[in-house]
Amino acid sequence: MSGNTIGKIFRLTTFGESHGPATGGVIDGCPAGIRLDTEAICREVENRRAVKARHSTSRLEDDQVQYFSGIFEGVTTGAPIGFLIPNQKQDPDAYNALKTTYRPGHGDFSWHRKYGIYDYRGGGRYSARETLARVVAGAIARQLLQLQGIEIQGWVSAIGKVVMDGFGPYPKEDVLSSELRCPDPEYAVRMSRELAEAISEGDTLGGSVTVRVEGLMAGLGEPVFEKIEALLAFAVMSIPAVKAFELGDGFTGTTLRGSQQNDPFTRRNEGTIGLTSNHAGGTLGGLTSGSPLVFRVGFKPVSSIKKRQQTVSHEGEPVALDLSSGRHDVCVVPRAVAVVEAMTAITLADLWLQNRCSRLAPEQF
Repeated sequence: MSGNTIGKIFRLTTFGESHGPATGGVIDGCPAGIRLDTEAICREVENRRAVKARHSTSRLEDDQVQYFSGIFEGVTTGAPIGFLIPNQKQDPDAYNALKTTYRPGHGDFSWHRKYGIYDYRGGGRYSARETLARVVAGAIARQLLQLQGIEIQGWVSAIGKVVMDGFGPYPKEDVLSSELRCPDPEYAVRMSRELAEAISEGDTLGGSVTVRVEGLMAGLGEPVFEKIEALLAFAVMSIPAVKAFELGDGFTGTTLRGSQQNDPFTRRNEGTIGLTSNHAGGTLGGLTSGSPLVFRVGFKPVSSIKKRQQTVSHEGEPVALDLSSGRHDVCVVPRAVAVVEAMTAITLADLWLQNRCSRLAPEQF
């Protein structure tokens, strides 16, 4: 199976299945000399972990990260960083009824058709459990970026029909203190009501995560097929349940005229060049512009619902499927904030390292 590695210099390969012994990853290309804050990595893992909320899965894992290479006395050595997280709450027997039945909205059918075999235990390799390794790698990438003054912030901007506009920034504590990872208390209450209604009906909801990146230098990205927006879209669209990516004004910008959409340049007091607006979302010509990078990621509703659904067996026979006893999220969007931030960090760390090879003597502007 290919497609398990992302990045050119800062490269992550993940492994493991939802109900196997463990999930984990190998990071290659992380520079030596970074004193890792392992507590910060644990906090990122905790932000992704299911909490005891009505909208989250009842599968509560400890998610203890075990490192076995690439770190010595708390400092990266330049060698591959290997890590794994044991799966302690797996329950494969709960999925026995799905051995010969395709779940609507899941990857069972397409994976079975591609490989002739698939792991029916909660999705196996295509389960969201795989994203845990991304969060660990993203937390390490984030610490590399923070050394360059680059900060990444994500938050829930929509659940169901409740949509919060704007690109922030918001105080980080406002995001983390919210059970729904929504920094606006008024919108958080409306989102909670939307979730309560879905729960009462045995249904699920999707939503959006918005990300803002501050401190990026101009020029990150690799033309022409690896523009910054193309790589970001590639990274976040690999997250389970993601169905949409929108940079800056996105589709709203397509309704504007050029005189409204263009971001004019200005000379700032300190003699540097900047932009007076940010409709483009922080990119120009496929490279970062130096303005905040802002984008949205859209998640579909969770496919496993408590309503009885009609499907078919492997032989094509009609089957009435009942998943009401499963351990499923009603809405993955609050937990997905950490995953989207992680994929953003991995992408930007890789591009920052590539950018160091762009020219011998950088000019001063």
